[in-house]
This record gives sequence, structure tokens and C-alpha cells, in this order.
Amino acid sequence: MRKSIISIIFSVLTLAIISNAGAQSLVRIAEPNWASGRAIAGLIKVVIEDKIGGSAELVPGTNAVIFKAMDRGKGEIDVHPDVWLPNQSNFTNEYVDQNNTVALSKNNYDGIAGFCVSRVFSEKHGVKSVFDLATPEVAALTDRDGDGMGEIWVGAQGWASTKANSVKVRDYGITNFFEPIIAEEEVASASIKDSINKDEGYVFYCYAPHFNWFIFDMVMLEEPEFDDSKYKMVQPAEDPDWFEKSKITTGDKPKTIHVGYSKSLEQRVPTVANFLSNIALDTETVNGWTHEIVVLKRDSEEVARAWIAENSDRVDSWLGL
Repeated sequence: MRKSIISIIFSVLTLAIISNAGAQSLVRIAEPNWASGRAIAGLIKVVIEDKIGGSAELVPGTNAVIFKAMDRGKGEIDVHPDVWLPNQSNFTNEYVDQNNTVALSKNNYDGIAGFCVSRVFSEKHGVKSVFDLATPEVAALTDRDGDGMGEIWVGAQGWASTKANSVKVRDYGITNFFEPIIAEEEVASASIKDSINKDEGYVFYCYAPHFNWFIFDMVMLEEPEFDDSKYKMVQPAEDPDWFEKSKITTGDKPKTIHVGYSKSLEQRVPTVANFLSNIALDTETVNGWTHEIVVLKRDSEEVARAWIAENSDRVDSWLGL
């Protein structure tokens, strides 16, 4: 009994210390333009405010802007909630490995990425592989605007994956018959829904965790197994001729996804830095959040609070309680 009382007192004191330390500085969390990033950003904000007793706000930003701000360490943006590797390795190479100004969470969760079509389209027309797309017949089936070219969504502006996908579809021979589309994710999801409703073809970049797996019956097309010798991606920051000098003829390397944060938080708000270092997520949980936020139209912070209430022990472990 006495041990239980001591344990409770210790926990209360620890929470008080965390709250006092966490209130020292406003933490700005990037809210990327993809669903899993938005979901995790909301979770981090709620933990900082409700569990640590600090102050946090969400701010929009692209990868380049987010990493540069974390590198400066002046509090413009302190946290990247969803760092996909190797997609964003050009940023982590510079700011994590070279500059040592940005840190990644010790834990990560898995992600997958590729190109998808609806299951009905795949089975009806025998489209199983990315190479099945590179024909005039399949292109005609996916020509939704009547310009003589099929359409393939490669991602949104500012995504690292969008650039790699643009190289991929060129080197797979798909752009001989398809026009790559760069548009916001909401536009692409609307196009997927419309094409399915009209029994038309549409090819699109797909990844998990993502809400689309809950609402569309879709399949990922086969690609060659990842081969590092066949995956050369030059970033625009490295060379203005990045597109011409890149060459990708293989599927993606399996993804690992971390939370990134400015190492300036280790001095400014060490309790927050410790929490971000220890946060541990999983694909299934994040997938569920994206469904709640995008499909069911719930606010990301509302979803986070409900989840935290049911998983308090897990969250406490991130805080060292």
C-alpha cells in the first residue's frame, strides 16, 4: 500500500515537473499536406498541451520549408510529424547527419508506396503491373479528358515522392502514353471516386498509411523489386538538371517513417524533445486516424484526444511515466 502511495506521489510530481518545463516555450508543429502528417501533427499538439502542459500550434509547410526552419532552430517550425525515408533522405542527410541540427525519433513505423488502380479495372483489363500501363489500349481506357493521353496522378506539389514518381513513370515508359498529373491529394481522391462511379480507368500514386484503403477497392500494381543500383534520384537542390540526370527503373525501397524535430528543443523545451524522441507509432493506428479525419470529417485534435483517452499507458510511456 505504501509503495502504491509513493508511486502515485512520484507520478504526480513528475507530471508537475513536466508541465512546468513544457510551458516554457511555444512549440510549432508543421502540418503537411497529406493525411498521415496531419493526423500525427494533431496528436503531437494534444500531447504537448494536455499531457505536458505546454503550448503548441500547427503551421502549414512543405518539406523544404519545414526542414530549413528546424535547422535554424528559432522556433519558426520545430517539428516535422511524418518524415518518410528514404523519400526525404536528401533533407535528413543535410540536417540530421551533416548539420546535426535536426533529430529523428528513435522509433519508426512502416509505410508502403506505389501506383494503384481500382480492383475492377485491374481484373477487367488485365492491368496487374506498371508495365501493363505502357500501351495505347490502356491509355485510351484512362483518357478522362479526351486529349489522347491517359492520366496518372504522381503526387502533390512539394512531396519528395512526386519528383521520384515523375522520374519513374518516364523510365517505365508510361509517359509515352500517359500524362503525369501533379495535384493536391483531395483532387486526386475526388478523381478516383469519380472514375470508379463512371466505370472509367484512373491510375494514381498510392501509399499506406492512408484513408483511401478504407473507401476504395483498389490494388497496387506490381513493380520490379527494389534494386539500389537501378534507383538514382538527383534532387533539385543538388542539380537544376535533376530530372534528366535521375533514373529509376525499380520499385521503392521499403519506407520507415519517423517524427523529426529541431534539436534546439533539447534546450528550449527538453520535455517536449524527450517526448518526440520516444514517440512510437504503428501503421495500423495511423491508418485509422487518417480514416477518422478525412473520411469521417473529424478534427485531428478531437481524434487524438479520443485515442489518448483509450491509450493513456502508451502515451505515458513516451513521457517516461
